[in-house]
Amino acid sequence: MKAIIFGANGQDGFYLSNLLKAENIEVLEVSRGGNMLRVDITNYEAIKQFIAQEQPTYIFHLAANSTTRHDALFENHATISTGTLNILEAVKTQSPHTKVFISGSGLQFINKEAPIKETDEFEARDAYSIARIQSAFAARYYRILGIKVYVGYFFNHDSPRRAKRHVAQMIAADVLAIANGENRIIEIGDPTVKKEWTYAGDVVKAIWTLVQQDAIFEATLGSGIGYSIQDYLEGCFKLIGKNWQPYVAIKPSFKSEYRQLVSNPETIYNLGWQPQVNFEQLVTMMLTQPQDA
Repeated sequence: MKAIIFGANGQDGFYLSNLLKAENIEVLEVSRGGNMLRVDITNYEAIKQFIAQEQPTYIFHLAANSTTRHDALFENHATISTGTLNILEAVKTQSPHTKVFISGSGLQFINKEAPIKETDEFEARDAYSIARIQSAFAARYYRILGIKVYVGYFFNHDSPRRAKRHVAQMIAADVLAIANGENRIIEIGDPTVKKEWTYAGDVVKAIWTLVQQDAIFEATLGSGIGYSIQDYLEGCFKLIGKNWQPYVAIKPSFKSEYRQLVSNPETIYNLGWQPQVNFEQLVTMMLTQPQDA
């Protein structure tokens, strides 16, 4: 068997690639960065030729600039929306046996401060959500045409391989610097905002669980358990034996996009998946394995 991962250079691509290789699946890793294959996901002819040649059993579309900033509108439209259409049309015409996984986001749903389920209504609240919503509807259309295409809606998940610009990794790096004697102040927005802190290595197992069956094609992939940024700060500073408050400054003008972003994982739980790494274990990993490879 063979699998293609688009966006393989991120944390999800790393853990998913390792999982697939452990299943004795040949993995073709595609990304704009790192020492990986270069195939332009925005170029239909390139994608069609690539898929026709490789005839993969699975395709995983993880490529995206994970930001809600408006200035990433066209980049995310090209990578997420156009990329999804290119993959699905190429599979339809060149490799219809291929199972396709498309990544979605909890951010593309109406957020009523309650756990979000895959059957909830979408909301185009930002440029990122627009691209994700279009991809989900494209998946539903191609499913009608006979393609086995799955959508997994991600909620916040972290690992030591998280990009440095993400809050969990930034906080972990600053806490380690403080533990080593540096004088740092960590600036954050609202510390009371709650989201999930699921381990990325567990989330890719949820992806694998989803694509191993043919009855359910969309599911929220998360723990369903919310923790605040303050909870994370307390956990990190507890590991270095310090109180977090003297080292943290709250941005007074910051306004969060949401008060809570938590999934209802009933569907994926019913398929047999549950996270194995809890919040406290993840916090420890973020501080003790900063150079995870």
